[in-house]
Amino acid sequence: MSVDILSLYRDREQERYALHARYLNEQMVRVLQTLGYDVAFTRGQGQYLYDRAGDKYLDLLSGWGVFALGRNHPEVKQALHQVLDAEFPNLVQMDVSALAGVLAERLLQRAPYMEKVFFSNSGTEAVEAAIKFSRAATGRAVIAYCGHAFHGLSYGALSLNGDTMFRKGFEGFLTDCRQIPFNDLAALEDALKSRDVAAFFVEPIQGKGVNMPHDEYLQGVQALCRKYGTLFVADEIQTGMGRTGRFFAVEHWGVEPDILLISKALSGGHIPVGAVLTRKWIFDKLFNRMDRAVVHGSTFAKNDMAMAAGLAALSALESEKIIENAVAQGARLQKALTDMKERYELIHDVRGKGLMIGLEFAAPRSLKLKMAWAALEAASVGLFCQMITIPLFKEHKILCQVAGHESYVIKLLPTLVINESDCDWIARAFDATIADAHRVPGAVWSLGTTLAGHALKARKKA
Repeated sequence: MSVDILSLYRDREQERYALHARYLNEQMVRVLQTLGYDVAFTRGQGQYLYDRAGDKYLDLLSGWGVFALGRNHPEVKQALHQVLDAEFPNLVQMDVSALAGVLAERLLQRAPYMEKVFFSNSGTEAVEAAIKFSRAATGRAVIAYCGHAFHGLSYGALSLNGDTMFRKGFEGFLTDCRQIPFNDLAALEDALKSRDVAAFFVEPIQGKGVNMPHDEYLQGVQALCRKYGTLFVADEIQTGMGRTGRFFAVEHWGVEPDILLISKALSGGHIPVGAVLTRKWIFDKLFNRMDRAVVHGSTFAKNDMAMAAGLAALSALESEKIIENAVAQGARLQKALTDMKERYELIHDVRGKGLMIGLEFAAPRSLKLKMAWAALEAASVGLFCQMITIPLFKEHKILCQVAGHESYVIKLLPTLVINESDCDWIARAFDATIADAHRVPGAVWSLGTTLAGHALKARKKA
């Protein structure tokens, strides 16, 4: 008897939080319930989510950037149905996939200075592969990376993570990793001049905080890496596939890395997939003889479902002019938020490119706000942003979150298919919520008192 997934979902959907609390991550369930995010989403279409009650939400998380094309994009769905219906001889292993070859070809057309592609199942797997490629190609051991970086949570990628929150309790990392400050070329040169660094990993725009590079930074990175024989690895796992208004974010600064990493949006959100784009000489250092043809790989990489989804996603980006839309709507949103900065003292900065936008808050100047801010900060650093995201969600049906642990930045990472009406919805919601945050006492600060209480209880338990 076959499994009836729709009936199973319908029969057990009401138990979702109980099931996760019992069998999966109970703490995540507690977080959702504490913040009031436990509305039970039951459907997603494009840039919108629908909860159990039928209410519509605008999604500014897009699955941490996975759904750049929006949820359930018809072209991607059609491609996946075609693969299933065709009964392809998938993952034979002692054969190669035609679809993987075509997807590699089309990705390389987007970065013509690259010549080879290695497929993985995720962004963190792509990072792991790039670490191995870099060491094999250069014969060096050291990997350099930036403070505040995020490259993934498997052990190699975690060893390049610049946030102590993710590292604490997992000590015993990959050896020979060297952290340097982001945007600091002098520090980079100090790290590289010993000529023992295999590669420098950097996000063109840092995801945790939406930290922007200085205008000359990435060009300086490229020059220093060339000077000292270090590979320049651009982690475009979040910024790639049109997120910043260019297919690759590095295009904004006219640089050509030695290795490019992409994932997240590559499959349109349906199938896990990642890719390492690299120069042929690097690839050939790893796969240099027939007996080393399988020296690095991944069982499910290059599977036909992922490859077909990737081809469909690339097609949709081009045919629907989705990257151009990211430029237009990103400019509209940034202008609306920048205009608010002139009116609200709590807003410190608005930054980003395309539809990767950071809204940063900072301590206010006026006495009442300053006192309320200080009390909140004493309970938990960075708690203020949750005072904004929760009303956005509950009162305005906007789903968004902070840009990192103990961060003062709310990151907007919507689908790239949002329209002008959506941008107006976002602007109205942020304007109303931030205006409320400037009223002390008020509903927003009452929420802050509740959140501070939860934070203090959590600190005592720790």
